[in-house]
Amino acid sequence: MGTETHDAVALDQPRDDLAGLTGGQLIDFYRTMLLSRFIDDREIALKRQNKIFFQISGAGHEAIGVGLSSHVDPAKDWFFVYYRDRALALALGQTPLDHLLQAVGAAADPASGGRQMPAHFGDVRYNIANTSSPTGTQFLQAVGAAEAGLRATRLEGLRDHLSSFADDEIVICTTGDGTTSEGEFWEALNSACNLGLPVLFVVEDNEYAISVPVEVQTAGGSISKLLTGFPSLRIAECDGTDPVDVHRVAGELVRHCRERKGPALLHAHCTRPYSHSLSDDERMYRPAAELEAQAERDCLTRTRSRILELGLESEEALDAMEESIRQAVADASDQALEHPQPDPETAMDHLYSHDAPATSDAFDTEDAPHFEEDRKLTMVDLLNACMRDEMERDPRIVVFGEDVADASREGALEQVKGKGGVFKVTHGLQQRFGGDRVYNSPLAEANIVGRAIGMALRGMRPVVEIQFFDYIWPAFHQIRNELATMRYRSNGTFSCPVVIRTTYGGYLKGGAIYHSQTGATLFTHTPGLRVVIPSNAEDANGLLRTAIRCDDPVIFLEHKHLYRQVYNKGRNPGSEYMIPFGRANVVRPGTDLTLVTCGALVKRSQDAAKQAEAEHGISTEIIDLRTLSPLDMDTIAESVKKTNKVAVVHEDALSFGLGAEVAARIADELFPWLDAPVKRVASKDVWVAYAPVLEQAILPQVDDVRAVIEELASF
Repeated sequence: MGTETHDAVALDQPRDDLAGLTGGQLIDFYRTMLLSRFIDDREIALKRQNKIFFQISGAGHEAIGVGLSSHVDPAKDWFFVYYRDRALALALGQTPLDHLLQAVGAAADPASGGRQMPAHFGDVRYNIANTSSPTGTQFLQAVGAAEAGLRATRLEGLRDHLSSFADDEIVICTTGDGTTSEGEFWEALNSACNLGLPVLFVVEDNEYAISVPVEVQTAGGSISKLLTGFPSLRIAECDGTDPVDVHRVAGELVRHCRERKGPALLHAHCTRPYSHSLSDDERMYRPAAELEAQAERDCLTRTRSRILELGLESEEALDAMEESIRQAVADASDQALEHPQPDPETAMDHLYSHDAPATSDAFDTEDAPHFEEDRKLTMVDLLNACMRDEMERDPRIVVFGEDVADASREGALEQVKGKGGVFKVTHGLQQRFGGDRVYNSPLAEANIVGRAIGMALRGMRPVVEIQFFDYIWPAFHQIRNELATMRYRSNGTFSCPVVIRTTYGGYLKGGAIYHSQTGATLFTHTPGLRVVIPSNAEDANGLLRTAIRCDDPVIFLEHKHLYRQVYNKGRNPGSEYMIPFGRANVVRPGTDLTLVTCGALVKRSQDAAKQAEAEHGISTEIIDLRTLSPLDMDTIAESVKKTNKVAVVHEDALSFGLGAEVAARIADELFPWLDAPVKRVASKDVWVAYAPVLEQAILPQVDDVRAVIEELASF
């Protein structure tokens, strides 16, 4: 019977009633849809047998994935997907075994090496950026990935440095309807439209975000209707339960993006026949009649019926196909269960780069500076010089953020001096390298970091600026959950070498609560990040160069008070001057006690030590940490073993801060050498106030440091 139907109907001819698809393509669509659904079913069974530990399905979304896949090319396009996109991932090239290896937490899981939950797709072979659990973080990253392609069309030589590039490449970014409530969705659309980027946003609307229905999530109940005001955004809706309709509409939107007419949005209406995940029971909030109506629209049922109606296959042939696919999934499941979980010894692998660690001797040229002149320059000058030299050397580097350009309207550059940042650190870079390498961003911190992640995934080296540390928090989500985890959660297959420069600190006389924050430990408490905190101009130059050249994400903290001080000026040490991370500097030798410090407290500690020595003969050794993550405990230990007394001096609040961590490590590792308690000098546990007298009382001063020196010396 199946053979007769096959003979009667040509399966290799495009059909108008299938929107140009052949009958064979529709059958292939159905095959992939079944494969996706059966993997979900198998995972559900494994979860109930306690053989896997979590399950979330793509059921109901299969038609969207296959219909879209017919227009994209994983050899050149990029994909930022979410957890319902199993069918799309399979259509792009992944196998049932790939998915089931992740489900069982196997070391061979190609997406994460057993580090992520099931349905967190990622595959460097098919340009599927590694997916994370936070919903909505992919939007800005997709924009950044598309922006990398845009810059490559304008910047000579850049395309040769990207992991892949094609003149007609596009970026696909998928999401559920609930996630469109996230602010980053709107930020991403704003930038995609503003830059005319070839991003196709796909909203897979199953009408529920866990238990919250779409009309509660979205004003008016339709996200596509809300977006009609975005210029150059092509919007279309489709029946996401019909792979033919998805194919038809997606083809128009993909063509729009490939022809560089701007971004597009596909609003695909689908169903969710299973609960949100196995941790959810939709019967608790969805009436039986609603579930029955939904079942009638199931994309698998509709596609099978269409194949039969068109005479493309027989009932018996489809039954045989389904049984064959079900057995293939069962075989893949059995194979996955035979794979071992990761070796416990690998738990710390890929947290940081193994190939170009910033702590290595490859970044150590500190003892061989090539001073260009004897003139002393400020920290601002030498930070600027470092970025200038690095941009000359490496076409992958772009600099962007709020106000970093000399003038966004380049025609004005002939008439104005140029801004180059609130503190002038990037002044002149746009004029030298052009507006495609140095440019302003919207006033949106998550936008800056999210776009930088997308660029870095493709091989660029973004150096971005967050204007004030106090305002970095909208980007913290992208920094902690995305930037810092990318290498680790992808088992080393993706990396994100992004440098985030930001100003911090007090001692400003008027900085107040929102221009004086020093919360570095919130970043040192984030695995995967390097945290750098220079105290002088030459160190800033060498450390920034290492930050730019290394393969890890770096938070580079620049103290506003130190930008133009005379006492921390230095000579330009040359374009190859680098300081490895994790190597503190003994800025003042001593024998009686040790002060461990950083940033603006280095100079205050030196002043206090000079006074204590002049008046009491106390010899104080001072260690400038230079980087907080990694922390140089070796230098601290060497000093403490010599002096036997130590205090930690830092600007941030006393409780739960850097001093507490260093003191704990000293107590744990160096207790036999201590002749006195480990002391701390830090700010009071309060916000920095505006009035100068309050600011002075809150922040640690020279007298506070001197007092602890004298106290320790008396033991």
